[in-house]
Amino acid sequence: MPDLHPSRTGMRFVMKAQAGRSRLLFLVLTVILLAGCGRLFNRDDPLETLPVDALYAEGKSSLEKGNVGRAQRYFQRLIARFPFGPYTEQAQLELAYALYKGDKAEEATSAVSRFIRTYPTHAHIEYAYYLRGLINFDQEKGFLSRVARLDVTRRDQGAPKQAFNDFAELIRRYPNSRYAPDARQRMIYLRNQMARYEINVANYYLEREAYVGAVARAKFLLENYPQSQYTGDALAVMAESYNQLGQDSLEADTRRVLEQNFPQHAYFHGGWPKRQAKWKKLIPFMGEDRG
Repeated sequence: MPDLHPSRTGMRFVMKAQAGRSRLLFLVLTVILLAGCGRLFNRDDPLETLPVDALYAEGKSSLEKGNVGRAQRYFQRLIARFPFGPYTEQAQLELAYALYKGDKAEEATSAVSRFIRTYPTHAHIEYAYYLRGLINFDQEKGFLSRVARLDVTRRDQGAPKQAFNDFAELIRRYPNSRYAPDARQRMIYLRNQMARYEINVANYYLEREAYVGAVARAKFLLENYPQSQYTGDALAVMAESYNQLGQDSLEADTRRVLEQNFPQHAYFHGGWPKRQAKWKKLIPFMGEDRG
Protein backbone atom coordinates (compact mmCIF):
# COMPACT_ATOMS: atom_id res chain seq x y z
CA MET A 1 0.00 0.00 0.00
CA PRO A 2 1.51 3.35 -0.99
CA ASP A 3 2.48 5.80 1.73
CA LEU A 4 -0.20 8.56 1.81
CA HIS A 5 1.92 10.79 4.04
CA PRO A 6 4.53 12.62 1.95
CA SER A 7 6.12 14.09 5.05
CA ARG A 8 7.08 10.59 6.30
CA THR A 9 8.64 9.71 2.93
CA GLY A 10 10.69 12.84 2.95
CA MET A 11 11.80 12.23 6.51
CA ARG A 12 13.05 8.72 5.65
CA PHE A 13 14.97 10.11 2.67
CA VAL A 14 16.65 12.73 4.84
CA MET A 15 17.54 10.16 7.47
CA LYS A 16 19.07 7.81 4.86
CA ALA A 17 21.11 10.65 3.41
CA GLN A 18 22.38 11.64 6.83
CA ALA A 19 23.31 8.03 7.61
CA GLY A 20 25.24 7.78 4.36
CA ARG A 21 27.12 10.98 5.09
CA SER A 22 27.90 9.73 8.63
CA ARG A 23 29.35 6.48 7.31
CA LEU A 24 31.45 8.35 4.77
CA LEU A 25 32.68 10.75 7.43
CA PHE A 26 33.55 7.80 9.70
CA LEU A 27 35.58 6.12 6.96
CA VAL A 28 37.46 9.33 6.18
CA LEU A 29 38.25 9.93 9.85
CA THR A 30 39.40 6.31 10.24
CA VAL A 31 41.81 6.62 7.30
CA ILE A 32 43.17 9.91 8.63
CA LEU A 33 43.57 8.47 12.11
CA LEU A 34 45.38 5.36 10.92
CA ALA A 35 47.68 7.40 8.71
CA GLY A 36 48.42 9.69 11.61
CA CYS A 37 49.14 6.77 13.90
CA GLY A 38 51.48 5.28 11.33
CA ARG A 39 53.40 8.53 11.11
CA LEU A 40 53.36 8.85 14.90
CA PHE A 41 54.86 5.38 15.51
CA ASN A 42 57.33 5.31 12.60
CA ARG A 43 58.45 8.91 12.53
CA ASP A 44 60.99 8.50 15.34
CA ASP A 45 61.86 4.81 14.83
CA PRO A 46 65.29 4.60 13.17
CA LEU A 47 64.71 0.95 12.37
CA GLU A 48 62.02 2.05 9.93
CA THR A 49 63.47 5.28 8.61
CA LEU A 50 67.25 4.99 8.40
CA PRO A 51 68.81 4.18 5.02
CA VAL A 52 70.66 0.92 4.60
CA ASP A 53 74.16 2.29 5.22
CA ALA A 54 73.07 4.02 8.43
CA LEU A 55 71.30 0.88 9.67
CA TYR A 56 74.46 -1.12 9.11
CA ALA A 57 76.61 1.50 10.83
CA GLU A 58 74.32 1.52 13.88
CA GLY A 59 74.36 -2.27 14.10
CA LYS A 60 78.13 -2.42 13.73
CA SER A 61 78.65 0.31 16.33
CA SER A 62 76.37 -1.50 18.79
CA LEU A 63 78.27 -4.74 18.23
CA GLU A 64 81.62 -3.09 18.85
CA LYS A 65 80.29 -1.59 22.09
CA GLY A 66 79.09 -4.98 23.30
CA ASN A 67 75.38 -4.22 22.93
CA VAL A 68 74.64 -7.42 21.04
CA GLY A 69 70.87 -7.23 21.54
CA ARG A 70 70.67 -3.83 19.85
CA ALA A 71 73.03 -5.00 17.12
CA GLN A 72 70.80 -8.00 16.43
CA ARG A 73 67.73 -5.76 16.05
CA TYR A 74 69.45 -3.42 13.59
CA PHE A 75 70.91 -6.19 11.44
CA GLN A 76 67.62 -8.12 11.43
CA ARG A 77 65.66 -5.05 10.37
CA LEU A 78 68.22 -4.18 7.71
CA ILE A 79 67.90 -7.65 6.20
CA ALA A 80 64.10 -7.43 6.28
CA ARG A 81 63.89 -3.97 4.70
CA PHE A 82 66.72 -4.41 2.18
CA PRO A 83 66.88 -8.09 1.20
CA PHE A 84 69.55 -7.59 -1.47
CA GLY A 85 72.87 -5.80 -1.75
CA PRO A 86 76.35 -5.77 -0.22
CA TYR A 87 75.19 -4.27 3.08
CA THR A 88 72.64 -7.06 3.44
CA GLU A 89 75.23 -9.75 2.73
CA GLN A 90 77.60 -8.39 5.36
CA ALA A 91 74.75 -7.80 7.82
CA GLN A 92 73.86 -11.51 7.67
CA LEU A 93 77.39 -12.42 8.72
CA GLU A 94 77.43 -9.74 11.42
CA LEU A 95 74.07 -11.00 12.68
CA ALA A 96 75.46 -14.51 13.04
CA TYR A 97 78.32 -13.15 15.13
CA ALA A 98 75.97 -11.03 17.25
CA LEU A 99 73.79 -14.08 17.93
CA TYR A 100 76.90 -16.08 18.86
CA LYS A 101 78.02 -13.40 21.32
CA GLY A 102 74.48 -13.28 22.70
CA ASP A 103 74.66 -17.01 23.61
CA LYS A 104 72.12 -17.99 20.96
CA ALA A 105 74.13 -20.86 19.55
CA GLU A 106 71.40 -22.56 17.51
CA GLU A 107 70.26 -19.31 15.90
CA ALA A 108 73.85 -18.31 15.23
CA THR A 109 74.63 -21.68 13.61
CA SER A 110 71.54 -21.40 11.40
CA ALA A 111 72.46 -17.85 10.38
CA VAL A 112 76.07 -18.60 9.46
CA SER A 113 75.15 -21.84 7.67
CA ARG A 114 72.56 -19.93 5.65
CA PHE A 115 75.22 -17.36 4.77
CA ILE A 116 77.61 -20.09 3.58
CA ARG A 117 74.92 -21.65 1.39
CA THR A 118 73.75 -18.34 -0.05
CA TYR A 119 77.11 -16.63 -0.62
CA PRO A 120 79.70 -19.39 -1.24
CA THR A 121 82.06 -16.99 -3.03
CA HIS A 122 81.76 -14.08 -0.62
CA ALA A 123 84.96 -12.24 0.25
CA HIS A 124 84.59 -13.26 3.90
CA ILE A 125 83.52 -16.86 3.35
CA GLU A 126 86.65 -18.13 5.14
CA TYR A 127 85.59 -16.28 8.26
CA ALA A 128 82.10 -17.76 7.98
CA TYR A 129 83.51 -21.30 8.15
CA TYR A 130 85.73 -20.28 11.07
CA LEU A 131 82.82 -18.66 12.90
CA ARG A 132 80.70 -21.79 12.53
CA GLY A 133 83.51 -23.76 14.14
CA LEU A 134 83.78 -21.24 16.99
CA ILE A 135 80.05 -21.43 17.71
CA ASN A 136 80.18 -25.20 18.13
CA PHE A 137 83.53 -25.04 19.93
CA ASP A 138 82.15 -22.74 22.61
CA GLN A 139 78.98 -24.71 23.26
CA GLU A 140 80.88 -26.71 25.88
CA LYS A 141 81.17 -23.52 27.94
CA GLY A 142 77.60 -23.72 29.10
CA PHE A 143 76.19 -22.69 32.44
CA LEU A 144 76.78 -26.04 34.13
CA SER A 145 80.38 -26.17 32.96
CA ARG A 146 81.15 -22.69 34.27
CA VAL A 147 79.32 -23.00 37.57
CA ALA A 148 79.58 -26.68 38.53
CA ARG A 149 82.87 -27.30 36.68
CA LEU A 150 81.51 -30.49 35.18
CA ASP A 151 83.78 -32.57 32.97
CA VAL A 152 82.75 -31.79 29.40
CA THR A 153 84.28 -35.06 28.18
CA ARG A 154 81.53 -36.92 30.07
CA ARG A 155 78.76 -35.24 28.10
CA ASP A 156 77.50 -35.73 24.56
CA GLN A 157 80.27 -35.02 22.06
CA GLY A 158 78.06 -33.76 19.23
CA ALA A 159 79.19 -30.13 19.44
CA PRO A 160 82.94 -30.89 19.72
CA LYS A 161 82.75 -33.29 16.78
CA GLN A 162 80.88 -30.73 14.70
CA ALA A 163 83.40 -28.03 15.64
CA PHE A 164 86.25 -30.36 14.67
CA ASN A 165 84.61 -31.00 11.30
CA ASP A 166 83.97 -27.27 10.76
CA PHE A 167 87.60 -26.37 11.38
CA ALA A 168 88.74 -29.29 9.23
CA GLU A 169 86.58 -28.06 6.36
CA LEU A 170 88.02 -24.56 6.70
CA ILE A 171 91.57 -25.93 6.48
CA ARG A 172 90.70 -28.24 3.59
CA ARG A 173 89.12 -25.45 1.57
CA TYR A 174 91.44 -22.62 2.58
CA PRO A 175 94.75 -24.07 3.90
CA ASN A 176 96.44 -20.67 3.73
CA SER A 177 93.64 -18.76 5.43
CA ARG A 178 94.55 -16.34 8.20
CA TYR A 179 92.20 -18.38 10.40
CA ALA A 180 93.85 -21.74 9.63
CA PRO A 181 96.58 -21.65 12.35
CA ASP A 182 94.06 -21.00 15.13
CA ALA A 183 91.72 -23.62 13.67
CA ARG A 184 94.52 -26.20 13.76
CA GLN A 185 95.25 -25.50 17.43
CA ARG A 186 91.58 -25.81 18.29
CA MET A 187 91.42 -29.12 16.40
CA ILE A 188 94.27 -30.47 18.55
CA TYR A 189 92.39 -29.47 21.69
CA LEU A 190 89.15 -31.00 20.39
CA ARG A 191 90.90 -34.21 19.39
CA ASN A 192 92.20 -34.59 22.95
CA GLN A 193 88.77 -33.83 24.37
CA MET A 194 87.10 -36.46 22.21
CA ALA A 195 89.85 -38.97 23.00
CA ARG A 196 89.38 -38.30 26.69
CA TYR A 197 85.68 -39.00 26.29
CA GLU A 198 86.51 -42.39 24.77
CA ILE A 199 88.99 -43.26 27.52
CA ASN A 200 86.40 -42.31 30.15
CA VAL A 201 83.98 -44.75 28.55
CA ALA A 202 86.67 -47.43 28.27
CA ASN A 203 87.56 -46.99 31.96
CA TYR A 204 83.87 -47.19 32.84
CA TYR A 205 83.64 -50.58 31.12
CA LEU A 206 86.90 -51.74 32.66
CA GLU A 207 85.78 -50.84 36.17
CA ARG A 208 82.57 -52.80 35.66
CA GLU A 209 84.45 -55.79 34.23
CA ALA A 210 82.96 -55.32 30.76
CA TYR A 211 86.33 -56.09 29.20
CA VAL A 212 85.23 -56.65 25.62
CA GLY A 213 83.55 -53.25 25.60
CA ALA A 214 86.63 -51.65 27.16
CA VAL A 215 88.86 -53.06 24.42
CA ALA A 216 86.46 -51.87 21.73
CA ARG A 217 86.45 -48.27 23.01
CA ALA A 218 90.22 -48.23 23.46
CA LYS A 219 90.70 -49.48 19.87
CA PHE A 220 88.28 -46.82 18.63
CA LEU A 221 90.38 -44.17 20.35
CA LEU A 222 93.62 -45.45 18.80
CA GLU A 223 92.10 -45.64 15.32
CA ASN A 224 90.36 -42.28 15.32
CA TYR A 225 92.60 -40.12 17.56
CA PRO A 226 96.06 -41.70 17.07
CA GLN A 227 98.04 -38.64 18.18
CA SER A 228 96.03 -37.75 21.25
CA GLN A 229 97.52 -37.53 24.72
CA TYR A 230 95.43 -40.54 25.78
CA THR A 231 97.11 -43.10 23.53
CA GLY A 232 99.03 -44.58 26.46
CA ASP A 233 95.87 -44.91 28.55
CA ALA A 234 94.11 -46.68 25.69
CA LEU A 235 96.94 -49.23 25.42
CA ALA A 236 96.84 -49.74 29.18
CA VAL A 237 93.09 -50.39 29.08
CA MET A 238 93.62 -52.99 26.35
CA ALA A 239 96.48 -54.69 28.21
CA GLU A 240 94.49 -54.92 31.44
CA SER A 241 91.37 -56.13 29.63
CA TYR A 242 93.30 -58.82 27.74
CA ASN A 243 94.83 -59.90 31.06
CA GLN A 244 91.40 -60.26 32.64
CA LEU A 245 90.11 -62.12 29.60
CA GLY A 246 93.01 -64.57 29.75
CA GLN A 247 94.30 -63.60 26.30
CA ASP A 248 97.98 -63.77 27.23
CA SER A 249 99.41 -63.30 23.75
CA LEU A 250 97.42 -60.14 23.08
CA GLU A 251 98.25 -58.84 26.54
CA ALA A 252 101.98 -59.37 25.98
CA ASP A 253 101.91 -57.65 22.59
CA THR A 254 100.00 -54.68 23.97
CA ARG A 255 102.28 -54.38 27.02
CA ARG A 256 105.33 -54.36 24.73
CA VAL A 257 103.92 -51.51 22.57
CA LEU A 258 102.96 -49.59 25.71
CA GLU A 259 106.40 -50.03 27.28
CA GLN A 260 108.20 -48.99 24.11
CA ASN A 261 106.23 -45.79 23.72
CA PHE A 262 105.22 -44.91 27.29
CA PRO A 263 107.76 -46.54 29.64
CA GLN A 264 106.76 -44.27 32.54
CA HIS A 265 103.06 -45.00 32.32
CA ALA A 266 101.35 -45.64 35.68
CA TYR A 267 100.34 -49.09 34.40
CA PHE A 268 103.88 -50.29 35.16
CA HIS A 269 104.12 -48.67 38.59
CA GLY A 270 100.86 -49.62 40.27
CA GLY A 271 97.92 -47.39 41.10
CA TRP A 272 96.36 -47.79 37.67
CA PRO A 273 93.62 -47.48 36.74
CA LYS A 274 92.73 -44.76 39.23
CA ARG A 275 89.47 -45.79 40.83
CA GLN A 276 86.67 -43.28 41.11
CA ALA A 277 85.54 -42.50 44.65
CA LYS A 278 82.18 -44.01 45.54
CA TRP A 279 80.62 -40.64 46.32
CA LYS A 280 81.57 -39.37 42.88
CA LYS A 281 79.71 -42.26 41.28
CA LEU A 282 76.55 -40.68 42.63
CA ILE A 283 77.19 -37.71 40.30
CA PRO A 284 77.46 -39.30 36.83
CA PHE A 285 79.05 -36.33 35.06
CA MET A 286 81.50 -35.26 37.75
CA GLY A 287 85.01 -35.10 36.34
CA GLU A 288 88.10 -36.77 37.73
CA ASP A 289 91.57 -35.44 38.36
CA ARG A 290 93.67 -37.45 35.99
CA GLY A 291 97.04 -36.27 37.28
